[in-house]
Amino acid sequence: MIAVILDIVGSRGLDDRSGAQHALDDAIARVEADRPLASSPLRPTVGDEQQGVYPTLDAALAGLTLLRLALPEHIDCRFGVGIGPVEEIASAAGDLPEGPGWWAARTAIEHVHALQKRTVPGARTWVVAHEAQPDAARLLAHQANIGLMTRDQLISDMSARTRRLTYGRCLGVFQRDLAAAEGITQPAVSQALASSGAGAIIEGLRLLLA
Repeated sequence: MIAVILDIVGSRGLDDRSGAQHALDDAIARVEADRPLASSPLRPTVGDEQQGVYPTLDAALAGLTLLRLALPEHIDCRFGVGIGPVEEIASAAGDLPEGPGWWAARTAIEHVHALQKRTVPGARTWVVAHEAQPDAARLLAHQANIGLMTRDQLISDMSARTRRLTYGRCLGVFQRDLAAAEGITQPAVSQALASSGAGAIIEGLRLLLA
């Protein structure tokens, strides 16, 4: 299983923390409605964190790609992705997440936070395979991280409109329909997608979902 921890970038500096949480919840619900991929969709836990579980790494990376594109302009998130067993421990306060997958996800989100602050400001996602996982899982995490560096930078550099256009194309919406929704021309949609590198995001998502 794949454990995912999300936190909101700069949550303490947001003017409307409650509004941001509602907007994030709406974006998560939209992605799950448009392309349900999670075994247990992302849900708030404590502070500015959310946690979810996906059946495969491909499903997790596809879901998080769509979520990054669906986030409103004033909200940005980091994602720690952990490969390893996950379980829930029953508690009077609610089920508690436990297991190597969650420990790996915690390590991953701490790493991407440090990476973002140091050398790769556009980094938002990192994958860690728990040390008890086989070599193949650690290799899979390594290969995923190579691609995520490029994917995240492309999305981080996009305008809010271009992210909306890319999200639409990822779902198969025609450019003419996206143009009508945005109040722009179809050539303007085509130019925005081409100049932003959106084609790489769209094709990458297609491969993850193949």
